Amino acid sequence: MRRLEFILRRLLSSIFVLIGVSIIIFFLARVIPSNAAALYIGPKARPEDIERVSKQLGLDRPLPVQYAIYMRDLLHGDLGTSIGTKRPVLTEIIDRAPATLELLFTGMFLAALIGVPLGVLSARWQGKPLDVAARTISIFGVSMPAFYLGLLLQILFFRNLHWLPLAGRMSTALRFTNPIEPITNFLVLDALLTRNWVALKDTALHLVLPALTLAAYPIGLIARMTRAAMLEVLEQDYIRTARAYGIKDFIITYLYALKNAISPTLTVIGLTVAFALTGTFFVEIIFNWPGLGLFTVRSLLNVDYPAIMGMTLFAATAYVIINLIVDVLQAWVDPRISLK
Repeated sequence: MRRLEFILRRLLSSIFVLIGVSIIIFFLARVIPSNAAALYIGPKARPEDIERVSKQLGLDRPLPVQYAIYMRDLLHGDLGTSIGTKRPVLTEIIDRAPATLELLFTGMFLAALIGVPLGVLSARWQGKPLDVAARTISIFGVSMPAFYLGLLLQILFFRNLHWLPLAGRMSTALRFTNPIEPITNFLVLDALLTRNWVALKDTALHLVLPALTLAAYPIGLIARMTRAAMLEVLEQDYIRTARAYGIKDFIITYLYALKNAISPTLTVIGLTVAFALTGTFFVEIIFNWPGLGLFTVRSLLNVDYPAIMGMTLFAATAYVIINLIVDVLQAWVDPRISLK
C-alpha cells in the first residue's frame, strides 16, 4: 500500500513538472525569430498563403490562447503536425521510437553488463594493476566524446578490419532478399521471432558499433560509482566477520557487498538511461540510425516547433518514468530505504 501511495504521489508531482516543461518549451519555441507558416508552405510562400496558414495553425492568436489550444489537443493525444514532414508528430514519434529504443536498451544493457563487474573488480583489487586498468577504462569512457568515438570505431572495425558494417540498421540488399516481418519494429527481436536468421545476424552486427558508442560513457560512470560504493561497503564490520568465518570471497563480494552497494549504482543507471535517450542523437547522426535523434536534429534546424515540443515532452516523460522506476527498485533492493 505504501509503495502504491508513493507511486501515485510521484505521478501527481510529475504532472506539474511536465506542465512546467511544456510552458517553458512552448514559449521558447514561439520567441525564436522565424515564421512557422512560411516554413510550413515552403521557400516560395506568398504573403496571402502565409496569412492563410497562420490562421489555420492558430499562429495569429495570443500566446496564452495558443498554449491553451495546444494543451487541449495534447489531452486528446494530438501533438500537432510537423512543419517539416507534414505528418502528425505523434505518428513520427511512434514510427521512429523503436529504432531509438532498440539502440538505447542494447547500449544500456552493455553498460550495466560491463560497468558493474568492472567496478566490483576494481574495488576488490584496489591498488592492483586490475584496478588501474579498470579506472583507466572508466576515465576513457567518460571523457571520450560520442561523436569522436563513433568515428574511431568505424575506422577500426569497418575500414581497417572489415568486421562490422558502417551504418544503418540493416543491409539494403537484405531488405529485398530477406525482409523482416514487422511485429514490434525492433528489428533484432522481429528477426528472432520470425526465425529470419540471416537478417538476425545482419541487424545484430549493425547494432554493435552504435551500441558500444552509446554505452561508453555509462560504462565509465557506472564502474566508478560501483567502485566507490563497494570500497565503502567492503570496510564494514560484517564483511570482516564474514571473512573471519571463512565464507568464500566470491560470495562475500557479489552476494553480501554488492547487494548493499548497488543502490547508488541503480540511481546512476537510471540517470544515464535518461541521459542516453538524448545522447542517442549524436550516435544516430554518425551511424545514420533512423530514430528520434535524426528527426529531432532536422526539426531543430527547420525550427519545427511542434516536433520540438513533442520530442521535449516525450524525453521529459521518459525521464520522469525512469526516475520513478529507479526509486521503486532501490526500495525493493535495499529495505533500509523507505518510500515516503
